[in-house]
Amino acid sequence: MTIPFVLACLWCIAANFAAMIPSRRSHWPAAFVLLASGIPILIWLYFENGPWFALIFLAAGVSMLRWPVLYLVRWLKRIGGHPD
Repeated sequence: MTIPFVLACLWCIAANFAAMIPSRRSHWPAAFVLLASGIPILIWLYFENGPWFALIFLAAGVSMLRWPVLYLVRWLKRIGGHPD
């Protein structure tokens, strides 16, 4: 296994642990940290292992961080002027 693949697996484990924290307040800072660390891992995974592994990791990340992604899509629609 390559280093980016191992890091992607560790990122998924960290995301699951962050979701298990009972405090509502700690989810958003954890989500920002996971987003900031997941994007470079995604890019590195793409260059080392190809697009299919990167797409699988992207789908896993979106499924775990669905609320930040949903708010991002809503925000982009709002600033783009598209009606909902």
